[in-house]
Amino acid sequence: MRNLLLSSALVAASALSAHAQSASPYSADDVANFLVDSADLGLNRGICIGTAEECAPPKPKGMDMMINFELDSAELTEQAKETLAVVAQAFEDERLKKARFMIEGHTDARGTEGYNGNLSEDRAAAVQAYLVSLGVTEERLSAMGFGETAPRTDDPMDPENRRVELRIDLQ
Repeated sequence: MRNLLLSSALVAASALSAHAQSASPYSADDVANFLVDSADLGLNRGICIGTAEECAPPKPKGMDMMINFELDSAELTEQAKETLAVVAQAFEDERLKKARFMIEGHTDARGTEGYNGNLSEDRAAAVQAYLVSLGVTEERLSAMGFGETAPRTDDPMDPENRRVELRIDLQ
C-alpha cells in the first residue's frame, strides 16, 4: 500500500495552467493524473545498487489546492468548496476507483492542545461530509485531526497551518 500526500494544501506548486471556469487552477483530470502518477513513483523499480540518495524514489511534482480555514473555524469557505468539487470529480477517475483517502485536519498553534485537537477533527469531518455530499462514498474516506502537531510553515501561528490535507492509499 502506498501512502502519498495530496496536500490541501494539496502539496507545493506545479506549473499547470488555470482553468477559466473555476477558481481552482487545476481540473479534475489534472488532480487525477497527479494522484495516479504520484502513486506509481518507485513501484516499477528494480533493486537499486548505490547510495541511499541515488536509490531514493523521485519526489512527485506537487500541486497546491489550498483548503484553508478561518481562525477558530471548521466552516468551509466558498473557495474550499470549489476546490473540493474538483477533487470529488477527480476521485471518479477509473484509475482511482479502488483508492481510499485519509483526510487530515490541522490547526495553527493558537489555542490549547485539546482545543486544537478537536478543531482539527472538526475540519477533517467537514471536508469528509462535503465530499460525501458531492457523491464520494463514505467508505473511501477516513478523517483524523492532528491539531497543531504538523505545521506547514516554520511559523506555528501562520494561517497557512489552518488546513486540511488528503492522503491517498491505493490498494
